Amino acid sequence: MARRLRFNGTGSGDGGCPSVHEDLDSGELIVHGPPLTDPDDIAQLQHLSEGEAAVVVPRELLVDWTPKERTRQVRTIGLDEFNGLFGKFEHTAWRLETRRRYASDEATDTYRQFVETGEVDWKYDHPYCRTVREQTAQGKRVERVRIVDQPPTTGQLYLLDNAKRNGGMGEDIRNLWRADADRLRLPAEDFWLFDSRLIALLRFDGDDQLTHVDLITEPAEVVRCSMVRDAAWHHAVPWQQFTAGMHSDA
Repeated sequence: MARRLRFNGTGSGDGGCPSVHEDLDSGELIVHGPPLTDPDDIAQLQHLSEGEAAVVVPRELLVDWTPKERTRQVRTIGLDEFNGLFGKFEHTAWRLETRRRYASDEATDTYRQFVETGEVDWKYDHPYCRTVREQTAQGKRVERVRIVDQPPTTGQLYLLDNAKRNGGMGEDIRNLWRADADRLRLPAEDFWLFDSRLIALLRFDGDDQLTHVDLITEPAEVVRCSMVRDAAWHHAVPWQQFTAGMHSDA
């Protein structure tokens, strides 16, 4: 079975080599770069076995893109503490939504209303709504990119309608087809990025229930998620345009 590899970063702004990838299951690192070919250099290497190859990478590549003290940097928090983050960020809260289903949505009256009628009478009395409206009124940005399958799941259609409420709170919602997300090699992780310095990685169980959140401040991970944000935001389409395109295709 093929490894599940994640691109961590590159030391080159041009050709993408040398680079570091990480095995998401084993934690092993794969480094590729220009091979060491000079026989006199190779002769100085110890423990180089048959079939192995030596590559040359700049020190900065390993400093910038290999994991550092991951267990110390990750702090698990509950949902109450996570909700409190939306009242504390300084300028930007950005979300990548990748899942096909969120069980918490399906437990709401608005979801049942959407399934029954195809429409929702959205209200703004939820504590999250009040918090976000207060934050965006101060000029802070709350943004999301939501990945959508073809055809969309019921939960994804519900969130497309939900963008009306989010937009009314001052959020900027954009959408991206999953095929395009795969082409861009966006990760499957579902996360918030606060102020380009704090990752809130959302953890779900087998029933699609959000159980807890991992807070990550490790610099290489923050930079990687910032790169994901930039790529997703560049290619995603504002929800009004995305929804109109779906209806015209239909």
